[in-house]
Amino acid sequence: MAAILILSFVTLQRLGELLLAARNTRALVAQGAYEVSPGHYPLIVSVHAGWLGVLWWLAPGQPVSWPLIALFALLQIARLWVIATLGPRWTTRIIILPGAPLITGGPYRFMRHPNYAVVVAEIALLPLAFGLETVAVVFTFLNAFALTLRLRAEDKALRAG
Repeated sequence: MAAILILSFVTLQRLGELLLAARNTRALVAQGAYEVSPGHYPLIVSVHAGWLGVLWWLAPGQPVSWPLIALFALLQIARLWVIATLGPRWTTRIIILPGAPLITGGPYRFMRHPNYAVVVAEIALLPLAFGLETVAVVFTFLNAFALTLRLRAEDKALRAG
């Protein structure tokens, strides 16, 4: 039952974030922004949806490591900090708003891509909280591949923009 509640929270959170990202993307495009390198986006969506789907399949009924869930909860605070810092510029795509300054506050004072650091930790940590080590390893590698493509495209766009 605990796994179902946790996965329900994560699923609803992700769906809410997709709605927020879509709204922010539409608003940015209306201001003259444009998307860069959309070709990798389906891979990112597939990795995240696959991760969540596999967790829904395998985690219910598994014992829960509450210390790892507590760490996952801390990651959600970091995730919210990133989203709040980017505000209306937070999206799940690479959207460039010409002339807009780079965000350097909040967690961006400490690292260049804090959102991706959170995602890397989440993808490993949540399966581990259910004792699903293989899921953690497989999706960490899949995510690393997707993020490599994403970071190259995003860094290139930020340098050019």
